[in-house]
Amino acid sequence: MSVTEEYRASRDLLLSLREDHDRAVEKFSWPELGDRFNWAIDWFDDIARGNDRAALVIVEEDGSELVRSFDEMRIASDRLASWLAARGVGRGDPVLLMLGNQVEMWDAMLAIMKLGAVILPTTTALGADDLADRIERGHVRAVVCNAADTGKLAPIEGDFARFSVGAADGWDDLREAASLPHAPSAHPGTAPSDPLLRYFTSGTTSRPKLVEHSQASYPVGHLSTLFWTGVRPGDTHLNISSPGWGKHAWSSFFVPWIAEATIFVYNYGRFDAAALLDELRRRAVDTFCAPPTVWRMLIGADLGERPPALRELLSAGEPLNPEVIARIRERWGLTIRDGYGQTETTAQIGNTPGSRVQPGSMGRALPGYPIALLDPVTGEPVAAPGEGELALDLSERPLPLMTGYANDPERTATSTAGGFYRTGDVARIDDDGYITYVGRTDDVFKASDYKVSPFELESVLIEHPAVAEAAVVPAPDAVRLAVPKAYIALAAGHEPTAETARSILAHAREHLAPYLRVRRLEFFELPKTISGKIRRVELRAREEDGSVDRDAEWRDEDFPGLRSRR
Repeated sequence: MSVTEEYRASRDLLLSLREDHDRAVEKFSWPELGDRFNWAIDWFDDIARGNDRAALVIVEEDGSELVRSFDEMRIASDRLASWLAARGVGRGDPVLLMLGNQVEMWDAMLAIMKLGAVILPTTTALGADDLADRIERGHVRAVVCNAADTGKLAPIEGDFARFSVGAADGWDDLREAASLPHAPSAHPGTAPSDPLLRYFTSGTTSRPKLVEHSQASYPVGHLSTLFWTGVRPGDTHLNISSPGWGKHAWSSFFVPWIAEATIFVYNYGRFDAAALLDELRRRAVDTFCAPPTVWRMLIGADLGERPPALRELLSAGEPLNPEVIARIRERWGLTIRDGYGQTETTAQIGNTPGSRVQPGSMGRALPGYPIALLDPVTGEPVAAPGEGELALDLSERPLPLMTGYANDPERTATSTAGGFYRTGDVARIDDDGYITYVGRTDDVFKASDYKVSPFELESVLIEHPAVAEAAVVPAPDAVRLAVPKAYIALAAGHEPTAETARSILAHAREHLAPYLRVRRLEFFELPKTISGKIRRVELRAREEDGSVDRDAEWRDEDFPGLRSRR
Protein backbone atom coordinates (compact mmCIF):
# COMPACT_ATOMS: atom_id res chain seq x y z
CA MET A 1 0.00 0.00 0.00
CA SER A 2 1.03 3.60 -0.54
CA VAL A 3 1.68 5.76 2.51
CA THR A 4 -1.70 7.46 1.95
CA GLU A 5 -3.45 4.08 1.89
CA GLU A 6 -1.62 2.99 5.06
CA TYR A 7 -2.72 6.20 6.77
CA ARG A 8 -6.32 5.82 5.61
CA ALA A 9 -6.47 2.20 6.75
CA SER A 10 -5.39 3.16 10.28
CA ARG A 11 -7.90 6.00 10.35
CA ASP A 12 -10.75 3.86 9.03
CA LEU A 13 -10.07 1.18 11.63
CA LEU A 14 -10.51 3.73 14.41
CA LEU A 15 -13.66 5.12 12.80
CA SER A 16 -15.15 1.63 12.51
CA LEU A 17 -14.41 0.93 16.20
CA ARG A 18 -15.27 4.38 17.49
CA GLU A 19 -17.64 3.03 20.17
CA ASP A 20 -15.56 -0.01 21.13
CA HIS A 21 -12.64 1.27 23.16
CA ASP A 22 -11.23 -2.13 24.13
CA ARG A 23 -11.15 -3.49 20.58
CA ALA A 24 -9.66 -0.29 19.22
CA VAL A 25 -6.81 -0.50 21.72
CA GLU A 26 -6.31 -4.15 20.84
CA LYS A 27 -6.45 -3.81 17.04
CA PHE A 28 -4.84 -0.43 16.37
CA SER A 29 -1.23 0.08 15.32
CA TRP A 30 0.47 3.17 13.94
CA PRO A 31 0.71 3.15 10.11
CA GLU A 32 3.95 2.32 8.36
CA LEU A 33 5.16 5.52 6.69
CA GLY A 34 8.22 4.43 4.77
CA ASP A 35 11.10 6.77 3.98
CA ARG A 36 9.16 9.94 3.22
CA PHE A 37 5.98 11.54 4.44
CA ASN A 38 4.39 14.96 4.20
CA TRP A 39 0.88 15.21 5.63
CA ALA A 40 -0.10 18.30 3.61
CA ILE A 41 0.68 16.55 0.32
CA ASP A 42 0.27 12.83 1.09
CA TRP A 43 -3.00 13.25 3.00
CA PHE A 44 -4.59 16.69 2.70
CA ASP A 45 -4.06 17.14 -1.03
CA ASP A 46 -5.26 13.60 -1.63
CA ILE A 47 -8.61 14.17 0.12
CA ALA A 48 -8.93 17.76 -1.18
CA ARG A 49 -8.38 17.30 -4.91
CA GLY A 50 -11.70 17.99 -6.65
CA ASN A 51 -13.53 18.05 -3.29
CA ASP A 52 -16.09 20.87 -3.13
CA ARG A 53 -17.27 20.18 0.42
CA ALA A 54 -16.55 22.91 2.99
CA ALA A 55 -13.19 22.43 4.69
CA LEU A 56 -13.26 25.70 6.63
CA VAL A 57 -16.07 28.03 7.70
CA ILE A 58 -15.20 31.21 9.60
CA VAL A 59 -18.01 33.35 11.01
CA GLU A 60 -17.30 36.79 12.45
CA GLU A 61 -19.10 38.52 15.29
CA ASP A 62 -20.94 40.78 12.82
CA GLY A 63 -22.36 37.74 11.01
CA SER A 64 -20.08 37.89 7.96
CA GLU A 65 -18.60 34.57 6.92
CA LEU A 66 -15.94 32.93 4.79
CA VAL A 67 -16.36 29.43 3.36
CA ARG A 68 -13.53 27.52 1.68
CA SER A 69 -13.84 24.10 0.09
CA PHE A 70 -11.16 21.44 0.44
CA ASP A 71 -10.09 21.99 -3.16
CA GLU A 72 -9.90 25.76 -2.67
CA MET A 73 -7.69 25.23 0.38
CA ARG A 74 -5.42 22.94 -1.64
CA ILE A 75 -5.03 25.47 -4.45
CA ALA A 76 -4.54 28.49 -2.17
CA SER A 77 -1.87 26.72 -0.13
CA ASP A 78 -0.07 25.59 -3.30
CA ARG A 79 0.06 29.21 -4.48
CA LEU A 80 1.31 30.43 -1.11
CA ALA A 81 3.96 27.70 -1.01
CA SER A 82 5.23 28.84 -4.43
CA TRP A 83 5.24 32.47 -3.29
CA LEU A 84 7.19 31.68 -0.09
CA ALA A 85 9.64 29.47 -1.97
CA ALA A 86 10.38 32.31 -4.38
CA ARG A 87 11.33 34.41 -1.35
CA GLY A 88 13.77 31.89 0.03
CA VAL A 89 11.72 29.71 2.39
CA GLY A 90 12.75 26.08 2.03
CA ARG A 91 12.99 22.70 3.68
CA GLY A 92 14.03 22.87 7.32
CA ASP A 93 13.64 26.65 7.68
CA PRO A 94 11.91 27.65 10.95
CA VAL A 95 8.98 30.00 10.24
CA LEU A 96 7.29 31.86 13.09
CA LEU A 97 3.55 31.96 12.31
CA MET A 98 1.62 34.58 14.30
CA LEU A 99 -1.91 34.87 12.93
CA GLY A 100 -5.39 34.71 14.43
CA ASN A 101 -8.33 32.56 13.41
CA GLN A 102 -8.27 33.79 9.80
CA VAL A 103 -8.07 31.90 6.55
CA GLU A 104 -4.44 32.91 6.00
CA MET A 105 -3.47 30.96 9.12
CA TRP A 106 -4.74 27.68 7.62
CA ASP A 107 -3.28 28.56 4.21
CA ALA A 108 0.10 29.23 5.77
CA MET A 109 0.10 26.05 7.88
CA LEU A 110 -0.45 23.95 4.77
CA ALA A 111 1.95 25.96 2.60
CA ILE A 112 4.84 25.84 5.07
CA MET A 113 4.31 22.08 5.45
CA LYS A 114 4.36 21.62 1.69
CA LEU A 115 7.79 23.26 1.57
CA GLY A 116 9.16 20.96 4.27
CA ALA A 117 9.81 24.02 6.45
CA VAL A 118 9.27 24.07 10.22
CA ILE A 119 6.29 25.91 11.75
CA LEU A 120 6.54 27.80 15.05
CA PRO A 121 2.88 28.66 15.83
CA THR A 122 2.74 31.75 18.04
CA THR A 123 -0.11 33.58 19.74
CA THR A 124 -0.85 37.15 18.63
CA ALA A 125 -0.99 38.14 22.32
CA LEU A 126 2.80 38.14 22.67
CA GLY A 127 4.73 41.35 23.14
CA ALA A 128 8.08 42.36 21.65
CA ASP A 129 10.24 40.82 24.42
CA ASP A 130 8.59 37.41 24.18
CA LEU A 131 8.79 37.50 20.40
CA ALA A 132 12.50 38.34 20.53
CA ASP A 133 13.04 35.34 22.81
CA ARG A 134 11.13 33.02 20.48
CA ILE A 135 12.93 34.27 17.38
CA GLU A 136 16.31 33.80 19.04
CA ARG A 137 15.65 30.39 20.63
CA GLY A 138 13.74 29.14 17.60
CA HIS A 139 16.50 30.17 15.14
CA VAL A 140 13.69 31.74 13.09
CA ARG A 141 14.36 32.35 9.38
CA ALA A 142 10.99 33.94 8.50
CA VAL A 143 8.02 35.55 10.26
CA VAL A 144 4.39 35.62 9.08
CA CYS A 145 2.03 38.00 10.88
CA ASN A 146 -0.71 40.55 10.30
CA ALA A 147 0.26 44.05 9.19
CA ALA A 148 -1.10 45.38 12.49
CA ASP A 149 1.46 43.30 14.43
CA THR A 150 4.55 44.24 12.45
CA GLY A 151 5.33 47.06 14.88
CA LYS A 152 6.06 44.52 17.62
CA LEU A 153 8.87 43.12 15.50
CA ALA A 154 10.34 46.44 14.37
CA PRO A 155 12.88 46.63 17.23
CA ILE A 156 13.94 42.98 16.84
CA GLU A 157 17.15 42.54 14.95
CA GLY A 158 17.89 39.40 13.01
CA ASP A 159 18.37 37.89 9.61
CA PHE A 160 14.83 36.71 8.98
CA ALA A 161 12.37 37.31 6.15
CA ARG A 162 9.26 39.33 6.98
CA PHE A 163 5.85 38.44 5.50
CA SER A 164 2.63 40.20 6.43
CA VAL A 165 -1.07 39.83 5.72
CA GLY A 166 -1.72 43.31 4.40
CA ALA A 167 0.69 46.04 3.39
CA ALA A 168 3.40 47.12 5.84
CA ASP A 169 6.66 48.99 5.27
CA GLY A 170 9.54 46.59 4.83
CA TRP A 171 7.29 43.53 4.71
CA ASP A 172 6.16 41.42 1.74
CA ASP A 173 2.35 41.10 1.56
CA LEU A 174 1.53 37.41 1.22
CA ARG A 175 -1.87 38.23 -0.28
CA GLU A 176 0.06 38.65 -3.53
CA ALA A 177 0.19 34.86 -3.71
CA ALA A 178 -3.50 34.71 -4.67
CA SER A 179 -2.72 36.13 -8.12
CA LEU A 180 -0.15 33.46 -9.01
CA PRO A 181 -1.01 30.75 -11.54
CA HIS A 182 -1.71 27.46 -9.82
CA ALA A 183 0.77 24.60 -9.91
CA PRO A 184 0.56 21.59 -7.56
CA SER A 185 3.27 21.56 -4.90
CA ALA A 186 6.01 19.00 -5.39
CA HIS A 187 6.76 16.63 -2.52
CA PRO A 188 9.67 18.12 -0.52
CA GLY A 189 11.03 14.66 0.27
CA THR A 190 10.60 15.04 4.02
CA ALA A 191 11.18 11.93 6.12
CA PRO A 192 8.72 11.03 8.90
CA SER A 193 11.42 11.92 11.44
CA ASP A 194 12.12 15.40 10.00
CA PRO A 195 10.96 18.37 12.11
CA LEU A 196 7.58 19.93 11.33
CA LEU A 197 6.34 21.87 14.37
CA ARG A 198 7.98 23.63 17.29
CA TYR A 199 5.64 24.78 20.05
CA PHE A 200 6.48 26.97 22.99
CA THR A 201 4.62 25.66 26.03
CA SER A 202 2.37 28.02 27.99
CA GLY A 203 4.77 28.22 30.93
CA THR A 204 2.52 27.60 33.97
CA THR A 205 5.51 26.91 36.22
CA SER A 206 8.67 27.97 34.38
CA ARG A 207 10.14 29.54 31.28
CA PRO A 208 8.33 28.20 28.19
CA LYS A 209 9.91 25.07 26.75
CA LEU A 210 10.33 24.59 23.00
CA VAL A 211 8.71 21.29 22.02
CA GLU A 212 9.66 19.78 18.67
CA HIS A 213 7.35 17.48 16.69
CA SER A 214 8.17 15.56 13.56
CA GLN A 215 6.40 15.13 10.24
CA ALA A 216 4.75 12.09 11.86
CA SER A 217 4.29 12.77 15.58
CA TYR A 218 1.48 15.33 15.24
CA PRO A 219 0.03 14.66 11.75
CA VAL A 220 -0.15 10.90 12.33
CA GLY A 221 -0.19 10.94 16.13
CA HIS A 222 -3.50 12.78 16.16
CA LEU A 223 -5.22 9.59 15.10
CA SER A 224 -5.47 9.03 18.87
CA THR A 225 -7.12 12.44 19.24
CA LEU A 226 -9.53 11.59 16.42
CA PHE A 227 -10.62 8.47 18.30
CA TRP A 228 -11.19 10.47 21.49
CA THR A 229 -13.18 13.27 19.82
CA GLY A 230 -15.52 11.02 17.85
CA VAL A 231 -15.40 13.37 14.84
CA ARG A 232 -16.71 11.59 11.72
CA PRO A 233 -16.48 12.27 7.97
CA GLY A 234 -18.89 15.04 6.99
CA ASP A 235 -19.21 16.46 10.53
CA THR A 236 -19.02 20.13 11.40
CA HIS A 237 -16.55 20.53 14.27
CA LEU A 238 -16.24 23.60 16.48
CA ASN A 239 -13.23 23.92 18.75
CA ILE A 240 -12.61 26.96 20.92
CA SER A 241 -8.86 27.54 21.00
CA SER A 242 -6.48 30.32 20.14
CA PRO A 243 -3.90 29.80 17.37
CA GLY A 244 -0.38 29.46 18.68
CA TRP A 245 -1.07 26.65 21.13
CA GLY A 246 -0.96 22.90 20.64
CA LYS A 247 -4.67 22.41 21.30
CA HIS A 248 -5.51 24.56 18.29
CA ALA A 249 -3.54 22.19 16.06
CA TRP A 250 -5.27 19.24 17.73
CA SER A 251 -8.87 20.24 17.11
CA SER A 252 -8.84 23.17 14.71
CA PHE A 253 -6.47 21.70 12.17
CA PHE A 254 -5.43 18.04 12.20
CA VAL A 255 -8.37 16.12 13.66
CA PRO A 256 -11.20 17.54 11.51
CA TRP A 257 -9.21 17.16 8.32
CA ILE A 258 -8.01 13.69 9.27
CA ALA A 259 -11.71 12.85 9.55
CA GLU A 260 -12.61 14.77 6.36
CA ALA A 261 -14.87 17.03 8.40
CA THR A 262 -15.52 20.79 8.31
CA ILE A 263 -13.64 23.10 10.66
CA PHE A 264 -16.05 25.74 11.97
CA VAL A 265 -14.69 28.87 13.65
CA TYR A 266 -16.70 31.53 15.44
CA ASN A 267 -14.65 34.66 16.09
CA TYR A 268 -15.72 36.98 18.88
CA GLY A 269 -14.06 39.84 20.74
CA ARG A 270 -15.76 39.21 24.08
CA PHE A 271 -17.29 35.89 25.08
CA ASP A 272 -21.06 35.86 24.68
CA ALA A 273 -22.68 32.60 25.71
CA ALA A 274 -25.98 33.35 23.98
CA ALA A 275 -24.27 34.18 20.67
CA LEU A 276 -22.15 31.03 20.82
CA LEU A 277 -25.21 28.87 21.52
CA ASP A 278 -27.01 30.50 18.58
CA GLU A 279 -24.12 29.54 16.29
CA LEU A 280 -24.12 25.95 17.54
CA ARG A 281 -27.77 25.71 16.50
CA ARG A 282 -27.61 27.74 13.30
CA ARG A 283 -24.55 25.95 11.92
CA ALA A 284 -25.71 22.45 12.89
CA VAL A 285 -22.48 21.75 14.77
CA ASP A 286 -22.02 18.02 15.39
CA THR A 287 -18.97 18.01 17.66
CA PHE A 288 -17.97 20.76 20.07
CA CYS A 289 -14.78 21.06 22.11
CA ALA A 290 -14.17 23.85 24.63
CA PRO A 291 -11.81 24.42 27.56
CA PRO A 292 -13.18 24.17 31.12
CA THR A 293 -13.32 27.96 31.44
CA VAL A 294 -15.81 28.17 28.56
CA TRP A 295 -17.90 25.29 29.91
CA ARG A 296 -18.05 27.02 33.30
CA MET A 297 -19.26 30.22 31.62
CA LEU A 298 -21.85 28.32 29.59
CA ILE A 299 -23.45 26.69 32.64
CA GLY A 300 -23.83 30.17 34.10
CA ALA A 301 -25.91 31.18 31.07
CA ASP A 302 -29.33 30.17 29.80
CA LEU A 303 -28.42 26.97 27.95
CA GLY A 304 -31.87 26.42 26.50
CA GLU A 305 -32.64 23.26 24.58
CA ARG A 306 -29.82 21.13 23.26
CA PRO A 307 -28.66 22.26 19.80
CA PRO A 308 -30.28 19.49 17.71
CA ALA A 309 -27.22 18.41 15.68
CA LEU A 310 -24.87 18.15 18.67
CA ARG A 311 -23.60 14.61 19.21
CA GLU A 312 -20.24 14.92 20.97
CA LEU A 313 -19.17 17.34 23.73
CA LEU A 314 -15.49 17.53 24.67
CA SER A 315 -13.16 19.32 27.03
CA ALA A 316 -9.38 19.46 27.35
CA GLY A 317 -6.63 21.79 28.47
CA GLU A 318 -7.26 21.44 32.19
CA PRO A 319 -9.26 18.88 34.18
CA LEU A 320 -13.01 19.40 34.00
CA ASN A 321 -14.82 19.52 37.33
CA PRO A 322 -17.61 16.93 37.80
CA GLU A 323 -20.12 19.66 38.67
CA VAL A 324 -19.85 21.11 35.16
CA ILE A 325 -20.38 17.70 33.53
CA ALA A 326 -23.46 17.10 35.69
CA ARG A 327 -25.04 20.48 34.87
CA ILE A 328 -24.65 20.03 31.10
CA ARG A 329 -25.96 16.46 31.23
CA GLU A 330 -28.99 17.64 33.20
CA ARG A 331 -29.87 20.30 30.64
CA TRP A 332 -28.86 18.71 27.33
CA GLY A 333 -28.80 14.97 28.01
CA LEU A 334 -25.22 14.80 26.67
CA THR A 335 -22.06 14.05 28.62
CA ILE A 336 -18.93 16.15 28.21
CA ARG A 337 -16.08 13.74 27.62
CA ASP A 338 -12.85 14.87 29.19
CA GLY A 339 -9.47 14.11 27.63
CA TYR A 340 -5.83 14.53 28.53
CA GLY A 341 -2.70 15.28 26.58
CA GLN A 342 0.17 17.73 26.42
CA THR A 343 1.93 19.95 23.94
CA GLU A 344 4.57 17.20 23.99
CA THR A 345 2.04 14.60 22.82
CA THR A 346 -1.36 14.18 21.22
CA ALA A 347 -4.36 12.96 23.27
CA GLN A 348 -3.04 10.25 25.60
CA ILE A 349 -6.10 9.51 27.72
CA GLY A 350 -9.78 10.08 27.09
CA ASN A 351 -13.38 9.22 27.75
CA THR A 352 -14.27 7.87 24.33
CA PRO A 353 -17.63 7.58 22.53
CA GLY A 354 -19.74 4.71 23.83
CA SER A 355 -17.65 4.26 26.98
CA ARG A 356 -18.90 4.67 30.51
CA VAL A 357 -17.90 8.09 31.81
CA GLN A 358 -16.72 8.04 35.39
CA PRO A 359 -17.26 11.50 36.92
CA GLY A 360 -13.94 13.20 37.59
CA SER A 361 -11.92 10.73 35.53
CA MET A 362 -9.99 11.67 32.40
CA GLY A 363 -10.85 8.25 30.92
CA ARG A 364 -8.59 5.42 29.78
CA ALA A 365 -5.39 5.13 27.76
CA LEU A 366 -6.08 5.78 24.08
CA PRO A 367 -5.05 3.44 21.23
CA GLY A 368 -1.31 3.48 20.65
CA TYR A 369 -0.42 4.89 24.10
CA PRO A 370 1.51 2.70 26.62
CA ILE A 371 0.52 4.57 29.80
CA ALA A 372 2.27 3.86 33.10
CA LEU A 373 2.02 5.43 36.57
CA LEU A 374 5.38 5.64 38.33
CA ASP A 375 6.01 5.36 42.05
CA PRO A 376 7.53 8.69 43.22
CA VAL A 377 10.19 6.91 45.31
CA THR A 378 11.23 3.88 43.26
CA GLY A 379 10.38 5.18 39.79
CA GLU A 380 8.81 1.81 39.02
CA PRO A 381 5.31 1.37 37.54
CA VAL A 382 2.56 0.94 40.14
CA ALA A 383 -0.16 -1.68 39.79
CA ALA A 384 -3.82 -0.72 39.59
CA PRO A 385 -5.39 0.53 41.72
CA GLY A 386 -2.64 2.96 42.51
CA GLU A 387 -1.26 6.47 42.23
CA GLY A 388 1.86 7.87 40.62
CA GLU A 389 3.33 10.17 38.03
CA LEU A 390 1.80 9.75 34.58
CA ALA A 391 4.38 8.45 32.15
CA LEU A 392 4.79 6.77 28.77
CA ASP A 393 6.71 3.52 28.47
CA LEU A 394 9.52 4.12 25.98
CA SER A 395 10.20 0.43 25.46
CA GLU A 396 7.41 0.79 22.90
CA ARG A 397 7.91 4.48 22.17
CA PRO A 398 4.58 5.98 21.08
CA LEU A 399 4.75 7.66 17.70
CA PRO A 400 3.01 10.89 18.90
CA LEU A 401 5.65 11.70 21.50
CA MET A 402 7.73 14.78 20.68
CA THR A 403 11.20 14.24 19.31
CA GLY A 404 12.45 16.33 22.24
CA TYR A 405 12.90 19.85 23.55
CA ALA A 406 14.60 21.76 20.75
CA ASN A 407 18.18 22.82 21.48
CA ASP A 408 17.87 21.46 25.03
CA PRO A 409 19.28 17.91 25.19
CA GLU A 410 19.65 18.08 28.97
CA ARG A 411 15.96 18.74 29.56
CA THR A 412 15.03 16.09 26.97
CA ALA A 413 17.23 13.54 28.74
CA THR A 414 15.72 14.39 32.13
CA SER A 415 12.15 13.99 30.84
CA THR A 416 12.92 10.55 29.36
CA ALA A 417 15.25 9.15 32.02
CA GLY A 418 14.81 5.54 33.12
CA GLY A 419 12.99 4.42 30.01
CA PHE A 420 9.88 6.52 30.60
CA TYR A 421 8.69 9.91 29.38
CA ARG A 422 7.49 11.70 32.50
CA THR A 423 4.56 14.10 32.11
CA GLY A 424 4.97 15.91 35.43
CA ASP A 425 1.34 15.09 36.30
CA VAL A 426 0.16 12.86 39.16
CA ALA A 427 -2.87 10.61 38.67
CA ARG A 428 -4.73 7.62 40.09
CA ILE A 429 -5.73 4.51 38.14
CA ASP A 430 -8.48 2.07 39.13
CA ASP A 431 -8.96 -1.61 38.37
CA ASP A 432 -10.85 -0.79 35.15
CA GLY A 433 -8.05 1.40 33.78
CA TYR A 434 -9.81 4.71 34.43
CA ILE A 435 -7.33 7.47 35.23
CA THR A 436 -8.13 10.43 37.49
CA TYR A 437 -6.03 13.58 37.57
CA VAL A 438 -4.55 14.53 40.95
CA GLY A 439 -2.36 17.50 40.03
CA ARG A 440 0.99 18.69 38.76
CA THR A 441 3.88 17.24 40.70
CA ASP A 442 4.68 20.85 41.67
CA ASP A 443 1.08 21.58 42.76
CA VAL A 444 0.38 18.61 45.06
CA PHE A 445 1.38 19.46 48.65
CA LYS A 446 1.16 18.17 52.21
CA ALA A 447 -0.88 19.68 55.03
CA SER A 448 -0.67 18.10 58.51
CA ASP A 449 1.19 15.25 56.77
CA TYR A 450 -1.77 14.55 54.46
CA LYS A 451 -1.31 14.83 50.72
CA VAL A 452 -3.58 17.46 49.15
CA SER A 453 -4.67 17.54 45.50
CA PRO A 454 -5.63 21.13 44.59
CA PHE A 455 -7.91 19.87 41.82
CA GLU A 456 -9.99 17.83 44.28
CA LEU A 457 -10.58 20.85 46.50
CA GLU A 458 -11.19 23.19 43.58
CA SER A 459 -13.85 20.84 42.19
CA VAL A 460 -15.78 21.16 45.45
CA LEU A 461 -15.34 24.92 45.66
CA ILE A 462 -16.77 25.66 42.21
CA GLU A 463 -19.96 23.84 43.17
CA HIS A 464 -20.72 26.91 45.30
CA PRO A 465 -22.81 29.41 43.30
CA ALA A 466 -20.54 32.34 44.23
CA VAL A 467 -17.39 30.69 42.83
CA ALA A 468 -16.55 31.12 39.14
CA GLU A 469 -12.99 29.78 39.42
CA ALA A 470 -10.73 28.65 42.26
CA ALA A 471 -7.06 27.88 42.76
CA VAL A 472 -5.82 26.11 45.88
CA VAL A 473 -2.23 26.44 47.09
CA PRO A 474 -0.39 25.76 50.37
CA ALA A 475 -0.22 28.64 52.85
CA PRO A 476 2.51 28.48 55.52
CA ASP A 477 1.23 27.55 58.98
CA ALA A 478 3.19 27.37 62.23
CA VAL A 479 1.35 24.28 63.50
CA ARG A 480 0.51 22.27 60.36
CA LEU A 481 3.47 23.39 58.20
CA ALA A 482 0.97 24.26 55.46
CA VAL A 483 -2.79 24.59 55.13
CA PRO A 484 -4.96 24.72 51.99
CA LYS A 485 -5.79 28.24 50.89
CA ALA A 486 -8.28 29.03 48.14
CA TYR A 487 -7.92 31.99 45.81
CA ILE A 488 -11.42 32.71 44.52
CA ALA A 489 -12.67 34.48 41.39
CA LEU A 490 -16.29 35.36 42.08
CA ALA A 491 -19.22 34.64 39.79
CA ALA A 492 -21.24 37.59 38.49
CA GLY A 493 -23.63 39.03 41.05
CA HIS A 494 -21.58 38.09 44.14
CA GLU A 495 -19.57 40.47 46.29
CA PRO A 496 -16.28 39.84 48.15
CA THR A 497 -17.84 40.17 51.58
CA ALA A 498 -17.41 38.40 54.91
CA GLU A 499 -20.73 36.65 54.39
CA THR A 500 -19.64 35.33 50.98
CA ALA A 501 -16.36 34.08 52.46
CA ARG A 502 -18.18 32.42 55.34
CA SER A 503 -20.62 30.70 52.98
CA ILE A 504 -17.82 29.33 50.76
CA LEU A 505 -15.77 28.07 53.73
CA ALA A 506 -18.90 26.43 55.20
CA HIS A 507 -19.60 24.74 51.87
CA ALA A 508 -16.03 23.40 51.75
CA ARG A 509 -16.30 22.09 55.32
CA GLU A 510 -19.53 20.33 54.49
CA HIS A 511 -18.18 18.55 51.41
CA LEU A 512 -14.53 17.84 52.24
CA ALA A 513 -12.86 15.53 54.72
CA PRO A 514 -11.47 17.38 57.78
CA TYR A 515 -7.85 16.93 56.68
CA LEU A 516 -8.68 18.58 53.32
CA ARG A 517 -10.45 21.53 54.89
CA VAL A 518 -9.91 24.88 53.15
CA ARG A 519 -8.74 27.03 56.05
CA ARG A 520 -8.02 30.31 54.29
CA LEU A 521 -9.65 32.20 51.46
CA GLU A 522 -8.89 35.30 49.43
CA PHE A 523 -10.89 36.93 46.67
CA PHE A 524 -8.36 37.51 43.92
CA GLU A 525 -7.95 37.93 40.17
CA LEU A 526 -6.32 34.64 39.25
CA PRO A 527 -3.02 34.96 37.35
CA LYS A 528 -3.08 33.07 34.08
CA THR A 529 -0.86 32.23 31.17
CA ILE A 530 -1.76 33.82 27.85
CA SER A 531 -3.36 30.49 26.92
CA GLY A 532 -5.71 30.78 29.92
CA LYS A 533 -4.18 28.29 32.38
CA ILE A 534 -3.97 29.31 36.04
CA ARG A 535 -0.42 30.04 37.22
CA ARG A 536 -0.51 28.52 40.70
CA VAL A 537 3.25 29.05 40.85
CA GLU A 538 2.62 32.79 41.26
CA LEU A 539 0.10 32.20 44.02
CA ARG A 540 2.48 29.83 45.84
CA ALA A 541 5.25 32.43 45.59
CA ARG A 542 2.88 35.05 46.99
CA GLU A 543 2.28 32.85 50.02
CA GLU A 544 5.94 31.99 50.49
CA ASP A 545 7.33 35.52 50.30
CA GLY A 546 4.89 36.86 52.90
CA SER A 547 3.32 39.46 50.64
CA VAL A 548 -0.25 38.45 51.51
CA ASP A 549 -2.27 41.20 53.18
CA ARG A 550 -3.92 39.62 56.24
CA ASP A 551 -6.76 42.15 55.96
CA ALA A 552 -7.60 40.76 52.50
CA GLU A 553 -7.69 37.17 53.71
CA TRP A 554 -10.47 35.26 55.44
CA ARG A 555 -9.60 32.40 57.79
CA ASP A 556 -11.79 29.75 59.36
CA GLU A 557 -11.01 31.15 62.83
CA ASP A 558 -12.62 34.42 61.70
CA PHE A 559 -15.95 32.56 61.78
CA PRO A 560 -16.15 30.75 65.14
CA GLY A 561 -19.71 29.67 64.39
CA LEU A 562 -18.59 27.37 61.55
CA ARG A 563 -19.00 23.69 62.35
CA SER A 564 -17.92 20.72 60.32
CA ARG A 565 -20.33 17.83 59.92
CA ARG A 566 -17.43 15.40 60.49
